[in-house]
Amino acid sequence: MSQLYVAVLAVIVVVLLTVALYRAARVKSKADYLVAGRSLPAVVLVLTLLTSWIGAGSLFAGAENAYRNGFAALWQPAGGWLGLLLIYFIAPRARKFAQFTLPDLLEARYNQTARVLGTFAILFAYVGITSYQFKGGGNVLHLIFPDTVTPELGTYIVAVFVIVTTALAGMSSVAYMDVAIGSLVTVICIAATPMLFHSAGGWAGLHAALPPTHFQALGNLSFLRAMEFLVPTLLLMLGNQVMYQKFFSAKSERDARLSVVGWIVGTVLLETLIVAIAVFGSALYPTGEAARQPYEIIPYTARHGLPALMGALLLGAVFAKVISTASNYLFSPATNLIQDVFVRYIAPDASNKRVLIVSRLAVVLLGCWALYQAVYAQSILEKMLWAYTIYSAALTPVVLAAFYSRRVTAWGAVAAIAAGTAVTLAWDVPGAKTIFPPILAQRDAIFPALLAAVLAMIVVSRFTPPPTPQQLAQLSD
Repeated sequence: MSQLYVAVLAVIVVVLLTVALYRAARVKSKADYLVAGRSLPAVVLVLTLLTSWIGAGSLFAGAENAYRNGFAALWQPAGGWLGLLLIYFIAPRARKFAQFTLPDLLEARYNQTARVLGTFAILFAYVGITSYQFKGGGNVLHLIFPDTVTPELGTYIVAVFVIVTTALAGMSSVAYMDVAIGSLVTVICIAATPMLFHSAGGWAGLHAALPPTHFQALGNLSFLRAMEFLVPTLLLMLGNQVMYQKFFSAKSERDARLSVVGWIVGTVLLETLIVAIAVFGSALYPTGEAARQPYEIIPYTARHGLPALMGALLLGAVFAKVISTASNYLFSPATNLIQDVFVRYIAPDASNKRVLIVSRLAVVLLGCWALYQAVYAQSILEKMLWAYTIYSAALTPVVLAAFYSRRVTAWGAVAAIAAGTAVTLAWDVPGAKTIFPPILAQRDAIFPALLAAVLAMIVVSRFTPPPTPQQLAQLSD
């Protein structure tokens, strides 16, 4: 059986490397590297958007949530589903703007200060997201090779693989790797779910094995706790730079909008299947290793609860999915360092060759920072919520205001980014919560940070000059 798992993993690794090398040979310019030459059709966009969104956050943190709380874990992905409904209308505007990064948008609509602060917020959040992809991939390798690969060693192996493949061809490599991975994951999850449902004894077996709360809308969660899962996911989706870079890479505004339709269908389907697989796994393995480390429930169930070939395919698909998401969230902040720092302030006249060299170096450096965080991260779920919060509170309000508000000012946006970032970073510092009333101090950072950001944006915008017609025109229909 172990040879089958090794064979499946080897095929996936070879395919991903082949795609990366092939696309690397076609990269000739900064636009090729950063936005795939603005050539991605709708079908490629659908799969790369789906694959970049669903990674270790869903497969490990979401699965841990489902193991503990049952189908109430769907509150977490539901935030993304709600966000997608609004994104349908944002996508054509984003493609029309057609720059390289989200801070490009922040400077065009606001000012340079907003651009710089936005860059720092993205670096903190996205490197954090990359770190728990590395950790999740390391856990998968440990399950495949339990006697030779520890989770820590697996984390290092995954990090090296992601850094190398991402550095080779940038967005072109990431997008076309996602096509292969997205197709594989979707097909395998659709096939594996009914098998596990049958193994768990159907609905009768599930209800006998699991507590009644696993089948209730809120489960063990309070409504406020459910919102602490939903709101960060919703706001990350709405302001997600990875998503905007994909829209900037679209062949046309029509391709950008069509891709959102497919993304909505695929996301609802796949995230529901992932939660179901985790719930079925919790019924099959309520004790032992799975209970001690519930974030591993999906790869553990793949390894022990499915026929050999299907289990190997599902475990390989989970590994590939983590690789893909790590590549997306590693590449995105590297793009920020190049476009928003290097080209903008250090070497505005740099040649394409020099930009490509520095871009690849940025991927390596940020990958090492993410690896450092992965080695010391205790909980994938907690790391996910922290990364989502810093991005959601600091950036999403000003991004939405850029598209839909004519009154939010440049300094209002700067104040919002600074306030959201500061509150999130300070929230877990000993003594920091004492300045807030108990009802806030006992909660996760998302609501205090979001409240601080929105209030700062409204108040400062009230007392500073409104945006110019030229600023507003760039992001209007």
